[in-house]
Amino acid sequence: MTTTKKPAGREVVSLDSLAQQQRDALPKPTNYSLFGVEFTMPPVKSLPMDIQERIGSLENGYGVMVEALGADKVKEMVGAGYTLGDLEVIAIDWQKRNGVAPGESPASSDS
Repeated sequence: MTTTKKPAGREVVSLDSLAQQQRDALPKPTNYSLFGVEFTMPPVKSLPMDIQERIGSLENGYGVMVEALGADKVKEMVGAGYTLGDLEVIAIDWQKRNGVAPGESPASSDS
């Protein structure tokens, strides 16, 4: 952690190296296949910070899938007959592989 002195004695602590260490430690993306559709889920903690604003809640599994995979891949999944139960299976495995308990916010999993 680097501490930088700013004018007027104000101290600013740089978190750049700590954040980079956390990013470097993220698991690799996970490749899945379900009912003939292949897709790759990124590490949970690599999702952009404003995802909650865009989708309303991380509990919005469909919205998370659209953000993580893109609308075209999600349309392919819908076309393959994916159900809400299938979405739950994906979410549970994805969270487990990323060290996030189901229903837990990725931002709070280390606390």
